[in-house]
Amino acid sequence: MSEASGLVAGRSRPKTALMLGLGLVLFFVLLGLGTWQVQRLYWKEGLLQTIDQRTHSAPRPLADVEREFTSTGDVDYTPVTVTGTFLHRGERHFFATWEGGSGFDVFTPLQLDDGRFVLINRGFVPYDLKDAARRPQGQVAGKVTVTGLARNPLPAKPSMMLPDNDAQKNIFYWKDRDAMATSAGLPAGAGLVPFFIDVNAAPNPGGLPVGGVTVIDLPNSHLQYAITWYGLAAALAGVLVFRLRRPAKQA
Repeated sequence: MSEASGLVAGRSRPKTALMLGLGLVLFFVLLGLGTWQVQRLYWKEGLLQTIDQRTHSAPRPLADVEREFTSTGDVDYTPVTVTGTFLHRGERHFFATWEGGSGFDVFTPLQLDDGRFVLINRGFVPYDLKDAARRPQGQVAGKVTVTGLARNPLPAKPSMMLPDNDAQKNIFYWKDRDAMATSAGLPAGAGLVPFFIDVNAAPNPGGLPVGGVTVIDLPNSHLQYAITWYGLAAALAGVLVFRLRRPAKQA
């Protein structure tokens, strides 16, 4: 081997080592991402099983579900029945879509016999019917009994991509239970049930709001993601092996 070719080979070794080092780091990152998706897969399958079991169980009294929430902090999708009187002037509007149309889910405070309130998601109304005066038939008066699914409150805004809630305009982009309750004009010192209730699909007078809008069919694509990350790791491993074997073949 000539002196010039030896210098070139000497200079290429650090580049090769750097490339292989970065390749190994990326390989383990891809493996980690694949493993994380497998873990998410097991978590999602467990969650879907829990949701299926809960949604197919019999509705329970509010007091029972409250005790469970106090004990576990999780009553999501648990069927519950509650009786009270709607405070329609305090309804709050959560921006939502339903069957391709934009509008709002109507959250209305329901006053219980003990004086406390629970925020009830009565369902969807189209955007141009946000004003309750345009759907008076749905403003049912007197004591009512509703059945629906308990929903856990959110601890914080789920994504920075969401706009901030605008309580002044009564438009909420995420379900901030405390902000909804505070802006609903509840009596001073009124207690609040610590979770929401989404009503079932039983029709309201006049057809609005449209109940039964709870999204239950959660997406589960973690297996495909895991295969993708592991596949990329395998492809990268092939490239690294080829690059390691190449000098030996040329020697």
